[in-house]
Amino acid sequence: MTGKILIVDDVATNRIVLKVKLSAAQYQTIMAEDGNQAMALARRMQPDLILMDVLMPGRSGLDVCAKLKADPVTSGIKIILITALDDNDSRMAGLEAGADDFLSRPVDEVALLARVRSLLRARDQERELHLREATFAELGFPEESTSSKKAACVMLVANTLAASKAWKERLDDRMLKDITYGTGDDALRLTADDNVPDVFVISVDQQERNGGLRLMSDLRSRATTRHSAIIIVLPHGDSERAATALDLGANDISYEPFLAPELAVRIRTQLERKTRADRLRATLDDGLRLAVTDSLTGLYNRRYGMRHLERVARQCKETGTDAAAIMIDVDHFKTVNDAFGHLVGDQILKEVAATLRASLRGEDLVTRIGGEEFLAILPEASVEQARIIAERLRSGIETLQLPNGHGGHVSVTLSLGVTMLSGANHNIDEILKSVDRALYTAKATGRNSVVVSA
Repeated sequence: MTGKILIVDDVATNRIVLKVKLSAAQYQTIMAEDGNQAMALARRMQPDLILMDVLMPGRSGLDVCAKLKADPVTSGIKIILITALDDNDSRMAGLEAGADDFLSRPVDEVALLARVRSLLRARDQERELHLREATFAELGFPEESTSSKKAACVMLVANTLAASKAWKERLDDRMLKDITYGTGDDALRLTADDNVPDVFVISVDQQERNGGLRLMSDLRSRATTRHSAIIIVLPHGDSERAATALDLGANDISYEPFLAPELAVRIRTQLERKTRADRLRATLDDGLRLAVTDSLTGLYNRRYGMRHLERVARQCKETGTDAAAIMIDVDHFKTVNDAFGHLVGDQILKEVAATLRASLRGEDLVTRIGGEEFLAILPEASVEQARIIAERLRSGIETLQLPNGHGGHVSVTLSLGVTMLSGANHNIDEILKSVDRALYTAKATGRNSVVVSA
């Protein structure tokens, strides 16, 4: 089964009709005959989606929707309310209560299945993001990203520029967000430097029939607008193209002539979802960065460095090219720590790390292995290039005058061991043993030197 759906209707025939349609599409169905039963089943069974009639005796669908959305246990369940064709008041009340979508009676099967697919897809994405967020939280990473937040923006793209402007005039009094309007070409010209819209509202027909669907596909294919929410506006009753729009990735649909209050609520809903998704994505990005980065120096950590070394070694084996690994140790670092304290020691490590990174080629990588040890990985480098780079690292650190925390300065030096990777020498364990031996030799022969393994 591809999803668990709770059907709520006080009329048994209606429940059975929906059950047949959904079961034929391989969805698991649960049925409830009133609001109280629906709330109990929602908490106990945790369905992926609820299809619920608005007009029921006792507790109405609107009341149940509001209660479920306010309950942390059930707030993530997607809800589609079923209303009479022209029950605009119920539609507005349902949207305000948190309903994710509406269907009108008689329920069109194509529209029903398209909405179900779209909402279940959104539910899966939200669950995946929350699962990853929870994992990062357990690992001790920040629960919320510190990434900068921009002002929310909405862009209206009707079939003509004049129509887009008219949409804006209808929505201006309803929205508290920045609303722009333009053509499809304007939307496609957006770059990362622009205030990229969080939500696009697009007419299904642009200069040609279905031009809005093609525009949506273009926006989805671009990194700049890939995560923007998209609402497609269709002619009234065009359920077939509504289904196509949802299956192609539209987040929501509306119909002309749209009611400005309803469309405004739909836009606000998409803005809220986009904000949550952006926050989760940014948190994940920050978490991933923390997972592979040394918190003191900002360099990649040992975990990442070892994986990168493996990739470079594999590349040497596959392409027959050479590469180099340089193990780096700060000489007598314990003495520095003992003399000036760990705060000064930490600052020295930061300065050393920054100098190492600045002294390498763009394609090279330096990681902090632990303590005062670093590893530089140089893809496609000859032994002579590796020797020159290692010497540059040594002399660059030797000349630094580092604050000692007491008004004076301290100098440190490096010992460096170099080993080569090649098609014949690509075993990681052997490479690490070789570069460690070279580093040991550099330290044993007076430090502040570079030794290349034989």
